[in-house]
Amino acid sequence: MNKNKLITSLFTKQIKNITNGVQSSRTITTLQNKYEYDLAVIGGGSGGMACAKEAARNGAKVVLFDYVKPSTQSTTWGLGGTCVNVGCVPKKLMHYTALIGSMKKDGEYFGWDDNTGLKTGFNWDKLVNNVGNHIKSLNFSYGTSLRSANVKYINAEAKFKDENTIVYNPPKKLDLFSSFSTTTTNDGDDTEKKEEENNVAEINAQYIVIAVGGRPHIPDDVPGAVEHCISSDDIFWRKEKAPGKTLCVGGGYISLECAGFLNEFGYDTSVAIRSKVLRTFDDDCAEKIKELMESLGVNFLSEKVPKEIMKLENHDGNDDNHKLKVIFNDGDEDVFDTVLYATGRVADTKNLRLENVNIKVNNDNYGKILTNEYDQTNIANIFAIGDVVENKPELTPVAIQAGEYLANRLFNKTNNNNNRFMMDYDFIPTTIFTPFEYGTVGLSEKDAIAKYGNDDIVESYLWSWTTLEIEASKRLKDDAIDTLDVIPPNCFAKLVCIGEDERVIGFHFVGPNAGEVTQGFSLALRLGALKSDFDRLVGIHPTDAEAFTTMEVKRSEIINKEDYVAVGGCGGGKCG
Repeated sequence: MNKNKLITSLFTKQIKNITNGVQSSRTITTLQNKYEYDLAVIGGGSGGMACAKEAARNGAKVVLFDYVKPSTQSTTWGLGGTCVNVGCVPKKLMHYTALIGSMKKDGEYFGWDDNTGLKTGFNWDKLVNNVGNHIKSLNFSYGTSLRSANVKYINAEAKFKDENTIVYNPPKKLDLFSSFSTTTTNDGDDTEKKEEENNVAEINAQYIVIAVGGRPHIPDDVPGAVEHCISSDDIFWRKEKAPGKTLCVGGGYISLECAGFLNEFGYDTSVAIRSKVLRTFDDDCAEKIKELMESLGVNFLSEKVPKEIMKLENHDGNDDNHKLKVIFNDGDEDVFDTVLYATGRVADTKNLRLENVNIKVNNDNYGKILTNEYDQTNIANIFAIGDVVENKPELTPVAIQAGEYLANRLFNKTNNNNNRFMMDYDFIPTTIFTPFEYGTVGLSEKDAIAKYGNDDIVESYLWSWTTLEIEASKRLKDDAIDTLDVIPPNCFAKLVCIGEDERVIGFHFVGPNAGEVTQGFSLALRLGALKSDFDRLVGIHPTDAEAFTTMEVKRSEIINKEDYVAVGGCGGGKCG
């Protein structure tokens, strides 16, 4: 890259900013009269919007591009990226809906019946409609927040022309809600393509941030998969028909989350897994999640993957209610109403024309962008944040903080003392929203052993029990399993410790509200808490989180599983 391009006409503008009555001076390095914008952000998801707004708050002139390419089933959505439209937000709302259904069963035990407040049945259309309406309201608020932050928003697909120039087809109409659709697009219309080619605009910027995230991967080497299967891009907006009997393909958290709430809605749900579930997470917790989901009626198909998928037809040639016949790798066959693929996500960079600027990407199937510790690509003025980046956690709060920190490093340099705005990727908490949630921060037991070398340095404490309310209500397994047998202990806790002082480097909890529990304890790990600190902590009784204050059973002392499973009691804590 021509370094003179970044050096010519450098000057410093002092920006006076008053926030909460305190005046501060911020220094922005920019190129006088050379570029239209100080910063261009490609991608209107959580990370991109956070970066754009923070840069604008620090005095930068910012433009943000966002464009949603239709899914394989032609589903699109509005501003806000994966999390708000087809990820965290609708997933959490459907998870909550599923919990209401399971709590209904408990409620009947405690005296509630259909005539005193609890409704029977489940209406998929109503759920999708109400969730969608809430998301659309968020889309609108995101648009207004960009406008309030003085960020120029362009609803168009951006492409690189060179290191500082982006080209795009200007939108015919700006409508935050016009993107919501499950109808077929007209991508094959040559006339429309020619019109787009002739209607090209461009902008230039000193810095460019790529924050386009990822999209679900549906394998094109499985006949019928791309044509007939849906993904997490589609399930939350699927209005034309309820999912019915569903096959979720994949053993990762997205597949298990979708299978969990679909099963709780009453749909016959199976999960096809190549090897094991949640293989990048703690093994004990993964097995607990699988055990609990099986007890609730989810059917796990181990070492099975679809080999071919075909749409069935009636004898008169009409679709048989869109049913899909799945032929598995072992020769088994079954028929489903819906097949949902959740076998990984790929970087959404296909149409960015990265080749025009020679940005380096990983050459595997996921195509993620390579960056350094400053979120910088191999091109000095181009950065990347969020799910599009190689070896970074695919989590919304990570993308948001990375975006805000990057904006401050670029446009708030005088306040970046002691690398204040550098991301710390240690002890980042996350939660999987399966029927019984799994929250974790730090290292799994296997990763701790792999990192520190031998079992003598690493010690884990384990405990398993049943939530007080669930034990009292005698919640039963799914009818198809055993109507007289209660579900297994629904909670599992693990602390992974290291060294003689037993510093806690891994926190794991399976149970209700695991996200809320884990968020609080994650601060303790960041501050270097020891096992003795957990022991001295007084618990809140009777809660599940209380278990972390009384854990005594060590991995090294366990002979069989019963050694760390509570019998009776008051949930996670001690009753006396």
